[in-house]
Amino acid sequence: MNIEEYREFCLSLGDDVEEKMPFTAFPRAGSVLVFYVHGHMFSFFDCDKFEVITLKHQPENIDELRAEHDCVVKPFNMSPKYWIGVATADAPDELLRSLTRNSYEIVKAKYS
Repeated sequence: MNIEEYREFCLSLGDDVEEKMPFTAFPRAGSVLVFYVHGHMFSFFDCDKFEVITLKHQPENIDELRAEHDCVVKPFNMSPKYWIGVATADAPDELLRSLTRNSYEIVKAKYS
């Protein structure tokens, strides 16, 4: 999945999804695109690299998920207890969609 397809997928998850680039004041993070539901992050990545997407995930399933999928890596700049990274070059599109939808649902349920 390329960056534009992923962006469109995130926006299609619901009318409550917003996208922002909140870190433009920081030189090393100015190109990070973040997707929010109810004002809280559920997905983000660096637009300049699009190598790893960081997503929220259920803590009790993260180790098993990492063991099953080589594309599931440490998250960028977030707690690995609650977040996962997904290597875009290695992730099957359907897995990436499923993990992203799961992240959206976790955050939406918590802040609805």
